[in-house]
Amino acid sequence: MIASLTGILISKAPNVAVVDVHGVGYRVFVPLSTFYLLPEEKKSVTLQTHTHVREDALHLYGFLRSEEKAVFLSLIGVSGVGPKLALAILSGLPLDEFVRAVRAGDVARLSLIPGVGKKTAERLALELKDKIAAAVPSSGLSGAKAAPGPDGPLADDAVSALVNLGYKSAEAREAVKRVAEGEADLPIESLIKAALKSLSK
Repeated sequence: MIASLTGILISKAPNVAVVDVHGVGYRVFVPLSTFYLLPEEKKSVTLQTHTHVREDALHLYGFLRSEEKAVFLSLIGVSGVGPKLALAILSGLPLDEFVRAVRAGDVARLSLIPGVGKKTAERLALELKDKIAAAVPSSGLSGAKAAPGPDGPLADDAVSALVNLGYKSAEAREAVKRVAEGEADLPIESLIKAALKSLSK
């Protein structure tokens, strides 16, 4: 199976990247934490990948850090957690916060992640506690600044990312609008992160 990809980043969006490897474009699903750190398009990138095979599809999931991949693999080993929900979990909380919540058995914090109910949160805390030995440092943000505006294309991309995480379109747009109106020069990475923080309050 494909364990890693090194090539040219052709395109990127909050939940997916396309990497050209010797003329073949690979679509790779990524968490927001990886999206934040992706280089500019047309630049070289290396992703640690997991190949998920189903009867009707073959999907690649990519991560810039080995810690993210390790946590992702642990997540999909939990009963009731598939790759899509695992990505939503990694996108819904910074990795260090997720690790702390699991180690502390903080079911209430884990339950705030879209798509994670109380029972799933309890399973995460129980089944992952012994597998996650240490906290993982937080990711930094990267990317050139661009003014999103409350109704611009970057705002639409941010809303789309939040909807993919499980938030309702109306509440996602309202959160993005609040953030964008307050700080008009945020790049999309910061816009999404700030909107997530707003929604989790």
